[in-house]
Amino acid sequence: MRVVHLSLSDFRNYESAELDLAAGPNLFVGSNGQGKTNLVEALGFLSTLGSHRVSTDHAMIRSGYDSAIIRARLANGEQSLLAEVQINRVGANRAQVNRSAIKTRELPRYFSSVLFAPEDLALVRGEPSGRRRFLDELLVLRTPRMSAVLADYDRVLRQRNTLLKSARASTFSSTAPRTQLSTLDLWDERMVEFGTQIISARADLVAELAPEVEFAYEAIAGREHAASLASQLSILSTGTDDPGADDAVDAQTAGRLTAAEIAESFRAATGRVRRAELERGLTLVGPHRDDLVLTLNGLPARGYASHGESWSFALSLKLASAAVLRRESSSGDPVLILDDVFAELDESRRGRLADAVDGFEQVLITAAVGGDVPAQLAGNSVIIRAGTILSEAPSE
Repeated sequence: MRVVHLSLSDFRNYESAELDLAAGPNLFVGSNGQGKTNLVEALGFLSTLGSHRVSTDHAMIRSGYDSAIIRARLANGEQSLLAEVQINRVGANRAQVNRSAIKTRELPRYFSSVLFAPEDLALVRGEPSGRRRFLDELLVLRTPRMSAVLADYDRVLRQRNTLLKSARASTFSSTAPRTQLSTLDLWDERMVEFGTQIISARADLVAELAPEVEFAYEAIAGREHAASLASQLSILSTGTDDPGADDAVDAQTAGRLTAAEIAESFRAATGRVRRAELERGLTLVGPHRDDLVLTLNGLPARGYASHGESWSFALSLKLASAAVLRRESSSGDPVLILDDVFAELDESRRGRLADAVDGFEQVLITAAVGGDVPAQLAGNSVIIRAGTILSEAPSE
């Protein structure tokens, strides 16, 4: 799959933008703040319905305007389609494919991309929520129906937490109203139902990502380094105060757990922490409390990896994601987006990364300095200046 043409209206600093894109590498060059990242952010949103830079959609609408439009002509072999999304400041966003309205949440099934940006350093150094989000976004790209499962789990989790908070003043042993506890049992089953699907899908995904991450990290950093992944599952914890804190299992072990075994462990863990949950008014076990543990040469990457190692590990996670998607997708390669990556790499790693992405159908790259990008990726270059797309470098 590749993007043939991108059109923007009132998106970020673009009043209007029209950009043709080629197969293979495409390089956007411009000083900081000129708008090059805005172009790839738009395509990332079309693929994931989220931004890698901000948590709210409104920030992507040009100041003073009510909506922004992202429109992309996509090609997959001989097939072509037009995907569009309108981001609204008030009211729900709207989407179309080939001028026919669709539900916005259906857009990712038509366009697949993997974006790496400086913000992704938080995958290694940040909180578990970022790593969970990384896995879940990839799950939806891989299996669109998981979007509904994740939404159902979040709904059940909110309802269950509300019930726990209402019962917090009561003790489990004596004064907690029977109706509250009976209702809690019902929410427990719904939580186990949806949570088991998420844990199982994540485990399968991590098992597939693990060898790809190892391969990608070696390709970027060299054979003297070994990167690995492990799933930390709160339902396997034996503690009650901080479930899951020390319970990491390797990807293959987690991948071998059956759905029945996961559900059984989930129910047992829920019973084990019931008193603590009532005291704290919070659900303490489930996929919302899990983590993806990253290790480098046997040590936790979060605490021991240098800046360069962390950068390479985060990049390896995204390259592994692209490898998994290209292997399974019927629509061809995902579009690979590298936002301001090469400036952070030394010359040898730049060359290795260029070799690693060389086989993808389309790669979009942003850089403040064109010379930071290896020549093999700079064939189709575009200059970006102050929200204007130039076909060639302007005269000084």
